[in-house]
Amino acid sequence: ARTAGFSTYSLGNFTNAALFVLVVLMFIGASPGSTGGGIKTTTFFTLCRSIYSTSTNKHCTAFKRKIPTNIVFKAFNITLLAMFVVCMGTFILSILEPNYTFMQLLFEVTSAFGTVGLSTGITPDLTDLSKIIISLIMFIGR
Repeated sequence: ARTAGFSTYSLGNFTNAALFVLVVLMFIGASPGSTGGGIKTTTFFTLCRSIYSTSTNKHCTAFKRKIPTNIVFKAFNITLLAMFVVCMGTFILSILEPNYTFMQLLFEVTSAFGTVGLSTGITPDLTDLSKIIISLIMFIGR
């Protein structure tokens, strides 16, 4: 997913599987130093290395350098907080917007969290309270 919001194909036509792949990519987000949101690619990389090192019972390393434990904990904390924000946002929107599918709402919330700008086309039709919640999630994600 790109963070410019430009789309050559209507995301409303995507299957749930394709939308889910985009949700995962938007949740991971951009690299550090960019204007994109999400948990960042380096945080995701640290999580992957940590899971691998735990499963092999070795120290967490990357490129022959040890990743300090506090960095690993920080990566897990950021990810858990991000998951909480996305889950709560989706849950609240599912209560406020019963006419939309779970996947549409999850996509909108994750797109806002990752400051991606993509939409399945439901954003203009959301209630004002839902739009405020989406805006808050956008601010938190950045």
